[in-house]
Amino acid sequence: MKKILLLLVTLLTTINFSACGNEKPVRNDSDKIEVVATIFPAYDWTREIIGDEKNFELTLLGGAGVDLHSFQPTAQDIAKISTCDVFICVGGESDAWVSDALKQSTNKNLVVVKLLDALGNKVKYEEIKAGMQDVKQVNTSSTVHYTHTHRHHHDSDKVDEHVWLSLRNAQILCDAIADVLIKVESSHEKALRTNVAAYKKKLAALDEDYRNTIAAAPDKTLLFGDRFPFRYLVDDYGLKYFAAFAGCSAETEASFQTIKFLANKVDELNLHYVMKIDGTTHKIAETIVRNTKTKDQKILTLDSLQSAGADEDYVVTMKNNLDVLCEALSK
Repeated sequence: MKKILLLLVTLLTTINFSACGNEKPVRNDSDKIEVVATIFPAYDWTREIIGDEKNFELTLLGGAGVDLHSFQPTAQDIAKISTCDVFICVGGESDAWVSDALKQSTNKNLVVVKLLDALGNKVKYEEIKAGMQDVKQVNTSSTVHYTHTHRHHHDSDKVDEHVWLSLRNAQILCDAIADVLIKVESSHEKALRTNVAAYKKKLAALDEDYRNTIAAAPDKTLLFGDRFPFRYLVDDYGLKYFAAFAGCSAETEASFQTIKFLANKVDELNLHYVMKIDGTTHKIAETIVRNTKTKDQKILTLDSLQSAGADEDYVVTMKNNLDVLCEALSK
């Protein structure tokens, strides 16, 4: 199906750009630096770095409610990518379509920013935790052990793409984006450096709020009746967690063993909540609650920013997430 889509996109793009022979298309406004981002966090960071500079045109592919993991570009998206000057993407499995889209580029000076590449050795792998749907329950005597069905190490072999959920990563990635914008448009270096420095101060201040708040919290464990894209965040602040699925697994149903394991953890740790991520139903979380002793836990939602729209704000959303964490980690 994806091959058919890419062939269609290629055909439409070829028709669009080849109508006047082999000439390269002329951009609508050759004075502007066109920047395209595939995910909202990178779009919002770039918007903050650009600030009031008028020489940049910024575009977010997709929109509110469009999940990173299911996004497929339209012919119009491919056309936009083909003429842009800077293209910012995650660089992981979820945007595997990017390599084919970039083949349509008519800008020989196009610069691509891949967030995973920019982070280098700070990139993590999805983690396999006890009780996850991705594991197999094995009974040995009266003890229940959880072992992964295929792998023999703590991490999976799948890169965790959710790098934007670390405020510390965000600061590194903002520098990488600013460096590229300056490379492409050096005449705006002073303004761009000023803007990125000011924005990084906001990110650093919020990171400190997270660190101080979580350090003072009586509890240090999160429990998700859902997928778990927050490994970068919990690792930053030394939080423990349990979840129904690793990373952003495509699974939508949890087994009885997973439900029971998580419900027992809620009882064992005396948790007053079960968490879920944005954009998903409460079904698994509600089932976990029904299987606890008290059956009265509150369901809390943490925003993964995977399907945010251009009118949202990264810092505001991360502040809201801290409020949710405060509630979850309180007694």
